[in-house]
Amino acid sequence: MAATNTRSRFFMSSLLAIAAAILAIGAADDGEIWTFDRLDRLGGHATTVRGHPRVVETPVGTAIEFDGVGDALLVDAHPLAGAETFTWEAIFRPDGGAAAQRWFHLQESGSDNRMLFEIRVVEDQWYLDSFVHSGESDKALMNRERLHPAGVWYHVAAVYDGREFRNYVDGVQEGAADIRFAPQRPGRSSIGVRITLVDYFKGAIHRARFTRRALRPSEFLRLR
Repeated sequence: MAATNTRSRFFMSSLLAIAAAILAIGAADDGEIWTFDRLDRLGGHATTVRGHPRVVETPVGTAIEFDGVGDALLVDAHPLAGAETFTWEAIFRPDGGAAAQRWFHLQESGSDNRMLFEIRVVEDQWYLDSFVHSGESDKALMNRERLHPAGVWYHVAAVYDGREFRNYVDGVQEGAADIRFAPQRPGRSSIGVRITLVDYFKGAIHRARFTRRALRPSEFLRLR
């Protein structure tokens, strides 16, 4: 009897371990990761390189550095096309520069619908601007009181749960607004500049992740 109970417990433990592994795989599969460790591809997509962005080694790992003047990467893909809910994350280092910088832009083809990560620079500090536009709905989340030092690595996130749009810096929520907008159709992306090639970014980007559900801060990418 004791041997039977031991085998039963072992069997149940094995089933639980397998179930946990399956859930972990499922959680990983709903996110697309772009690692900034080469210039010719991002997330499996070919890039068009403008200017002279550089691959550099940093304390958080390999990254691509942009000069704030003419450096950019263009990708013929919109990684959140069709998403009804989403979490868009990035690990980046803003290095000051121009007052307004559009450093990550997702654009639906054939319309003005778009999503952006932007920063506003105030002397040697910055604050986050997360923007979405879809049809008649648009919202910019900016908290001018949340200034952060330039030249430091940060994790930022924009989250939409189907009702509320939120943004975060290092896991701390900085803004929120109720908004309704439709999933965007396929399109393209620009990194280091707005899609119209204005408002260049000075700094570096290490990684981005696009997840088709609203993540909790405890599920965000780790900065280190």
